Amino acid sequence: MKKENSNENFVEVRHLKKYFPAGLKGTTRQYVKAVDDVSFSIKKGTTMGLVGESGCGKTTVGRTMLRLYPITAGEVFFDGVKINDLSRRDLRKMRPRMQMIFQDPYSSLSPRMPVGEIIGEAVREHNIVPKEDLDNYVSDIMNACGLPYRYSRRYPHEFSGGQRQRICIARAVALKPDFIICDEPVSALDVSIQAQIINLLQNLQEEFGYTYLFISHDLSVVEYISDTIGVMYLGSMVEYGDKKSIFKHPMHPYTQALLSAVPIPDPDHKMNRVILEGDIPSPINPPSGCKFRTRCEYASDICSKIKPEFNNYLDGHEHEVACHLYPQDHQEQRVIS
Repeated sequence: MKKENSNENFVEVRHLKKYFPAGLKGTTRQYVKAVDDVSFSIKKGTTMGLVGESGCGKTTVGRTMLRLYPITAGEVFFDGVKINDLSRRDLRKMRPRMQMIFQDPYSSLSPRMPVGEIIGEAVREHNIVPKEDLDNYVSDIMNACGLPYRYSRRYPHEFSGGQRQRICIARAVALKPDFIICDEPVSALDVSIQAQIINLLQNLQEEFGYTYLFISHDLSVVEYISDTIGVMYLGSMVEYGDKKSIFKHPMHPYTQALLSAVPIPDPDHKMNRVILEGDIPSPINPPSGCKFRTRCEYASDICSKIKPEFNNYLDGHEHEVACHLYPQDHQEQRVIS
């Protein structure tokens, strides 16, 4: 497994595409462009938040990065190794280092296996620890995730939603990974339980140095846990940058609309809510040029003709945006009023 990139980025995604065939066999072949030319990078030991409306392709990005879905086009690098080129044998060796925490903890856990076996199954399969040490190892992992070892003989249906999510986290970290994709791990939980799970993920990151891709539609959660943020719309990345820069200076109209919907716990604060009109276009036949133009109040003729470039517009800060409101190939900048 040859390392092909030598920069400081631990995870790097370049022009990733994932298309799913649509329609019946024998008909004109169409494709659902679930992920369409997405690029970003994550530094070791940090967390990147990936946000957007339901159906924008966030989960598909995560699953395609791990090759749970075949990659249509683009490149994915993990610790310098190009994931696209790995054989089945090499990918299997790499699997323990890349794990995923799924959105629905109940459906991702086998109802026929007790919790101890669920956590220890992959550990045993990948020879993470000697067989004679497996029980003690599983006990340590469960305790680290807030699960007493006496629960190891219980089945998933005997636990609450928050406890099941802890089981999923324990199953992921048991393989001693370096990179974990968290696919909306708190979206189905009560607010108080959400805070416990988020704190658990942060504590584990501090202790073991994990690198996270945190997928969510909740911007308040993403702001709390993330170092960098990527905003997706209809399969494409529209804005990417440092968390503080994104929240303080949102540049894309779509990002501004998302942030305007975040509730602020101040009864005297007047919210300037940005209401997006219309529905999300079909990913089978997305709009030409800028995909967001059909719902953007600032759209002009050029937005329908030319796809905006993804450029960095803040000196000294990592903050990129794809929008014709900002200079494109030396065009004059249009200013949002």
